[in-house]
Amino acid sequence: MRQGTSDNVETAEGLIERARALAPILAQRAPQAERDAKIPDETIADFQKAGFFRVLQPKRYGGYEMDPDVFYGIQMALAEGCMSSAWVYGVVAVHNWQIALFDERAQEEVWGRDSTVLTSSTYMPVGKVTEVDGGFRLSGHWGFSSGSEHCDWVLLGALVRPKDSDGAPEYRTFLLPRADYRIVRNWDVMGLRGTGSHDIVVEDAFVPEYRTHKAIDGFACDSPGNRVNTAPLYRLPFAQIFVRAVSTGSIGALQGAINLFLQSAPARVSSNTGQKTTEDTGAQLACADAQAAVDEMKAVLQRNFSVMMKAADEGQPLPVKTRVQYRYHSAAVAERSAAHVSRLLRYCGGRGIYLSNPLTRVFLDVHAARSHVANNVDPFARNYGGMLLGRDNADFFV
Repeated sequence: MRQGTSDNVETAEGLIERARALAPILAQRAPQAERDAKIPDETIADFQKAGFFRVLQPKRYGGYEMDPDVFYGIQMALAEGCMSSAWVYGVVAVHNWQIALFDERAQEEVWGRDSTVLTSSTYMPVGKVTEVDGGFRLSGHWGFSSGSEHCDWVLLGALVRPKDSDGAPEYRTFLLPRADYRIVRNWDVMGLRGTGSHDIVVEDAFVPEYRTHKAIDGFACDSPGNRVNTAPLYRLPFAQIFVRAVSTGSIGALQGAINLFLQSAPARVSSNTGQKTTEDTGAQLACADAQAAVDEMKAVLQRNFSVMMKAADEGQPLPVKTRVQYRYHSAAVAERSAAHVSRLLRYCGGRGIYLSNPLTRVFLDVHAARSHVANNVDPFARNYGGMLLGRDNADFFV
């Protein structure tokens, strides 16, 4: 885990310790976040003050350029208190890594005056694109832009049709300032309510060519921003970084669920049998299996990024089969975490069905995380299993 350079006073341990210290405060704010369909402004201010958004940001703009381990370590620690807050941190802070891949002119427009500005996203490829001189006209209606009300920029997905109508469309991410889009407040869901993942609407906005990022450049680890941001961090595959931003919070949330269960179990007695929860062998097994799952998922996460950073350091490409394997690992996290949280909730007895039970919130949040397309484990498991059996890769967002 890299600490940054000598001119950077921040350390990985210090940042993660700050996140752990914030977790109980985030837990107290979680009901307000749910009511407002938005994490509190105070939480964003706390993240800014703690330096969390700078972890993956280029040093040229005051960032720390630390290893992804630090970023995900912060996210997991925050999720122990409030998964919605950790989710917003993950998907907003990871954009500072992607913006570093854009043309230098785009980076300057975003961070030139204020390097603390934040960016939301929705990568759904639903934009309507018309190519014009110098760039594109973009229109569309996107869903699921987490933390959008805290942000001054947005990243939007769209397919660019080739001039040759016989060619395949090209996926790009379009970067737009707040003046070019509006937010439709319509986030009313069962879990992750505090993420404020509202809709984004764009009506015929001009986006210059340099404020777009080609998916194929992210796949090849050779983007325009690599000319100025030369650290190995920015030569990791785009998909590997992004998908972990929407899955890793589930690991921290599961740890939070375990913590809540352990705190309440000593005082819980079954009204039917009179047996203490601490003496229930089923509850004991549920705790052991859940804690083992957290340890294993963290170990795999850290191992995978250690391998990826080593390849980036050495200028070596990451084999597609390895990418597919790691893509599956990421997608499996939410599914696995949801199963363990469900099992813990079962041993809460009748109290488990009350919305006032903090563990119930974790249950709803982790199950909501499963619905993200990047966390739908089945297609990624099939692709990985197919490659193990000698079939060709069928997913190029790896």
